[in-house]
Amino acid sequence: MGLSDDPELQPLLFGLFLSMYLVTMLGNLLIILAVSSDPHLHTPMYFFLSNLSFADIGFTSTTIPKMMVDIQTQSRVISYVGCLTQMSIVTLFGCLDSLLLTVMAYDRFVAICHPLHYSAIMNPRICGLLVLVSFFTSLLYSYLHSLMVSQLTFFMDVEIPHFFCDPSQLFNLACSETSTNNILIYFMGALLGGVPFTGILFSYAQIVSTTLRVSSTGGKYKAFSTCGSHLSVVCLFYGTALGVYLSSAVSHSPRKGAVASVMYTVVSPMLNPFIYSLRNRDIKSAMQKLLRRTA
Repeated sequence: MGLSDDPELQPLLFGLFLSMYLVTMLGNLLIILAVSSDPHLHTPMYFFLSNLSFADIGFTSTTIPKMMVDIQTQSRVISYVGCLTQMSIVTLFGCLDSLLLTVMAYDRFVAICHPLHYSAIMNPRICGLLVLVSFFTSLLYSYLHSLMVSQLTFFMDVEIPHFFCDPSQLFNLACSETSTNNILIYFMGALLGGVPFTGILFSYAQIVSTTLRVSSTGGKYKAFSTCGSHLSVVCLFYGTALGVYLSSAVSHSPRKGAVASVMYTVVSPMLNPFIYSLRNRDIKSAMQKLLRRTA
């Protein structure tokens, strides 16, 4: 059903989401190209950052182009298979985002709390393994979501009060018994949302504890500055996701929940490259070199 039924708002929505999508694609592609082209950025932290940018591109590309096509064609129709596919990919990249942020927090924890062992612990093999485990865990989570939704019965024509096939909306629209599936979904959501978030909190608790024991002010500033960008992205991702959850719990209007979900599905992936490039001299320098090379 999209974000609004008002015909006068459709051109504005199209222009707004097209702009945000292009900025998201450009910013995240620049991060990936800058990291891959600059040998100085071939470190675990930037390796994980480029994977996060890839996940953000996938996350946004699954929802926004379809919505823009719907606005242009004035046809808000998606097939059953298309809806399941979109839901699976959104779940995959959303979960991957969460797990990669946790891996990045662990990387900062090792770098600050165990600097002498950093190279041994965060070697290329371990870094690749962490990304693969994150991907296959997300793939499994996405598959279980799809499996549960595919067991549900729906009417022939249903209206989804959202701009993409959100799993929670699909469960609400089912005309078969969903209580068991709801319990499983909430359990898996708590597991794959709560465990990574707990891991991030633990990592930063250890980082703060270690940094406060550093005697020099310069040393403390350097330690905190390496975590500033990541912490900002974590707050943006989890803060907006929590805001959507709370707004949907308080408000009984699904359309308002859809508007709120724009924050973590569109705004968060769009802002991530800005946060990392504005607060990181290495990324800014690599981007400037890349742009000079292509100019």
